[in-house]
Amino acid sequence: MKAILVETNKITLPESILKKIKGKKINIISTKEGVLLKPVEDSIRSAKGLLKGSRFSTSKYFQLKQEEKKLEG
Repeated sequence: MKAILVETNKITLPESILKKIKGKKINIISTKEGVLLKPVEDSIRSAKGLLKGSRFSTSKYFQLKQEEKKLEG
């Protein structure tokens, strides 16, 4: 990895690193070893596709909710 000299309040990241974090929110964490750039977990995006293949759908969900209301009433 190429070393860079930080002379201002901005740094230029290597292209390989930039591709991984570009367009994402990141946390900048100071550690004993240096500085860590860590993407913020997006719980909605990480849950995408979670139920895929489980035979559960929005129509099945609404059907279950209607049955639940009938049992309550």
